[in-house]
Parts: sequence; structure tokens; C-alpha cells
Amino acid sequence: MVSPFARSAAPLAITGLLLGGLALTGCSPRPEGGASGGAGAGAGGAPQELLLVSYAVTKGAYDRILPKFEADWKARTGQAINVKTSYGGSGSQTRAIIDGLDADVATLALAGDVLKLQEAGLVQPGWEKDLPGGAIITHSVVAFITRDGNPKGVRTWADLAKPDVTVVTANPKTSGGARWNFLGLWGSISQTGGSEAQAKAYVSSVYRNVENLPKDAREASDVFLKRGQGDVLLNYENEAILAKRSGDLKAPFIVPEVNIRIEGPVTVVDRNVDRKGTRKAAEALATYLQSEPAQEIFAEEGFRPVNPGVWSRVKGRFAPVKQLFTAGDFGGWKQINDTFFGKDGVWDQLFSSSR
Repeated sequence: MVSPFARSAAPLAITGLLLGGLALTGCSPRPEGGASGGAGAGAGGAPQELLLVSYAVTKGAYDRILPKFEADWKARTGQAINVKTSYGGSGSQTRAIIDGLDADVATLALAGDVLKLQEAGLVQPGWEKDLPGGAIITHSVVAFITRDGNPKGVRTWADLAKPDVTVVTANPKTSGGARWNFLGLWGSISQTGGSEAQAKAYVSSVYRNVENLPKDAREASDVFLKRGQGDVLLNYENEAILAKRSGDLKAPFIVPEVNIRIEGPVTVVDRNVDRKGTRKAAEALATYLQSEPAQEIFAEEGFRPVNPGVWSRVKGRFAPVKQLFTAGDFGGWKQINDTFFGKDGVWDQLFSSSR
């Protein structure tokens, strides 16, 4: 397989020469783009190990995808590979990687978290060009999950601001899904003709109806479905599909006709794979996640696939959406992070005023 990854380890290697030339004594040069061997491969073709770090709600999909990738890698290279995993809220996982969690591949809930890895020097600029579609591997939308019979009559974004409705959503400071929920709320006003002031007033009124903020999307599901808290849960559509399949959710869930396209990216963590010698395998895993076998599993687990062929076969399983807006409509994730979720940004302002 020819890797679509155009970037190389050169910028990191040059930095190493400038900062610590003496440390290179006795070391042989590594081929451009990383090696399939090195510390990650072990001697004599011993199994290679990778660490995939992801956000909580992807676990069911990766439990099925990773064994297929491991078998594919063994068939193509003759080498056994073991992909270890770590799951949690996307914001928390991003912080953990920056603090030293030795990820080879990160599949986070939003490109804004990958940008934080880039700013920390762990991922080289241009990561989003490594794979088609901006290196996005899954799509989803925001769904409303209500109590049986929907006693509060929640059907539209506007209903979430009713004073007698208690809303459950995760914390945007730790959860990527919660950031998508926030943008869905904001965009339901700003992308349908409303002003910034109207969006701010509406979102503030919704968060006044939020009693607590779980750390990630999976915990938010547990708070609503297993602990019985709240009248409506905002979560990924794939979480709602999973809850229906497991029997935890009996009632139909609602997908608003105006919605945000949730985009889940993948990136190779450049600094780590170049140090460990695992770049070739890490790039192969990232590429595999856009393949038809992986995309079919993502679809079965409730994600909207990005592979056009798979999407054409499965789109009838998903609720239609009349108007989709994206992170790009807010200026992209750098601007979103600065404006909404940075220090003293809109979230901090709203949170302090709504408590």
C-alpha cells in the first residue's frame, strides 16, 4: 500500500540536530517518513505495538475494527501487530497526550483538539491533508433523547429553552461531543438568520436548564439513561442508535432537521511515532480507518460513514437532515477554540452567568 501521507519526519529531525547534535552519537539515520521497525517492531519480527487514543463513544467500533486491521497488517507485512487503546473525553484525552500519553494515532472528537496537539509540537502542520476529506473518518449529528412518550414535548432546538425542561449534556471543557452540542445550539440561531446576541441569549437560557455537566458523552448517556436524570439528553446520533440497540432507550429519538455535521478526525502523532519508529504502521492504521471495511463497521455502530460508497448503501438507516452547517461556518476550529472555548471566551461567560 502506498501511503497517502505526504509529510515526513524532516522538520522534527532538523530540530533535533539544532537542539542536540551530541545526542546523535552512535545512532544510525532513520529513513524519511519513519521505519516499520525500530523500537515499535522489536527484534526478529516480534509483534509491533501501537497506542490508539480516542474519545469514549468510539470504543464499540474500535473493538471490531482493530482486529481487522491487525489481520490486514499481518497479511500484508507478515508481522504481527497489537493495537492498544485508551478512551475518555476528547478534551481530557488531548490533555493526556500533551502531558505524555504515548499515542501513536489519535482519533479525537473534533479537529480543534488535534490543533492543540499541533500547537504543543506533537503533530506537524498539514495533518489534515494526509487523508481525503480533511482526514475525517466519521460523521454524526446531534440527537435529542427524551423520556418515554416525550412528556415535555421536546421536538426542536427552541424547546430546550423552555423553563420546565431539564437538559443533560456533557462539559465542553472536557468533551468534544459537548462542544458539538454547543455549536449545534448556537448554530440553530446563527445559521437560520438570528443575530449573535440572539444566539448568546438562547444558548444561555438552555444552559440554565442544565443541572450538571458530565465529563464526556458516554457518561452523559449514563446520567440520563441509567440514573434517570433530566428530561432530554443532547448527544451524538450514534449514541442514541446504540441506546436503542441495547434496549436502554425505548422511545424514538429526535434528530433536528437543522443540525451540525459532527466530524471526527484522525491524526498520526508525529513526535511519538518518529521517536518510537512506528510511523509506517501508524499511517497504515490511519489510512485503514477510511477503508470500506472500517467504514462499514462505523456505520453499523451508528456513525455516518465518510466513504461515499458505504454512505450510498447505508444512508437510508439515518434520519434525514434538511440543513447541515459545519465547523467551517464558524470560521474553523482555531477561531472556534479562541472565540467560544478559550479563556474568557463565550463558554466561560455563559457558564458564569448561568450558574
